[in-house]
Amino acid sequence: MISVTGLTRERGHELLLAMLRIRRFEEKCVELYSTGRIRGFLHLYIGQEAVAVGVMRALRANDAIVATYREHGHALARGMPMATLLAEMSGKREGCCRGRGGSMHIFDAATRFYGGNAIVGGGLPLAVGLALASKLTSNAGRGARGSATQGAVAESDVTGCFFGEGAVAEGEFHESLNLAALWHLPVLFLCENNLYAMGTALTRSESQIDLVRKAASYDIPAVKVDGMDVLAVETAARAAVEAIRAGRGPQFLELATYRFRAHSMFDAELYRDKAEVEQWKQRGPIVTFVAALREAGLLDDADVAGLEAAVERELAAAVAFAEAGTLEDVADLTRDVYTAEAVAR
Repeated sequence: MISVTGLTRERGHELLLAMLRIRRFEEKCVELYSTGRIRGFLHLYIGQEAVAVGVMRALRANDAIVATYREHGHALARGMPMATLLAEMSGKREGCCRGRGGSMHIFDAATRFYGGNAIVGGGLPLAVGLALASKLTSNAGRGARGSATQGAVAESDVTGCFFGEGAVAEGEFHESLNLAALWHLPVLFLCENNLYAMGTALTRSESQIDLVRKAASYDIPAVKVDGMDVLAVETAARAAVEAIRAGRGPQFLELATYRFRAHSMFDAELYRDKAEVEQWKQRGPIVTFVAALREAGLLDDADVAGLEAAVERELAAAVAFAEAGTLEDVADLTRDVYTAEAVAR
């Protein structure tokens, strides 16, 4: 049972609403995809909502986020408008990337959300670069002395980098952790371990499945967290972010979670047993949090109905906005691919 000791009614409802927004949004995306209104690849975040919601509560508006192609939940938790997100996934010009990014390449400068990266592990070096830039500009702006790659000399914005456990097999993972530790960068590595990557069990792909030991090998403090408990995630993320802002270098969280749906809409899901999925659903982040709130007297049926109704209204407005949107003109096909004029040399 999740412990909600000290949690206020308002705070509990806020966290539940944030997870419900992601869950209902993803369920609607399945419907829209099935009717051809969302096309291309679609990777759902159903089951992992507590990770994005918990982590985002520990970050500031100026911090940067780098995510994977399963990023709709992260974008919503970060504060991206649901309507803008759905318009992007629908290929409409009103989307955050004018409909050019789609489901796998969500980007939003206003919330410092840098993808949406389709390459497994591809966001890791980007996060290291963002963290290095943050440290350089932070030190320069505050007149700090010394090299920005040699210890923390001024508080920097934090870069939160989400990736799946499948990425730990990629070279970028090791290179990125090594540089982050070597240069003492303000980056929080967030490994969402849902056990199956694209479709291969972790036990079949890694000789060392204790992922915090991989981070520790680069002298990065690492903690394993119950990724199905939104409060545990928030607590661990706050502690890690506090350590980073205090100048103690990069931190690593392994968030044990589980996706309830297939890897993507094209996945036949033949690599895991249905009974296993059902067992994980019993300890899903929403159902367990609701149970804990009810037992503590912080939630009743009327509260749940009110939260669900609020999400339904927002979702209906987002669908209407996306469907009323416009497709990019074919004449603009090469826009942002080639420059309008020759670049002076």
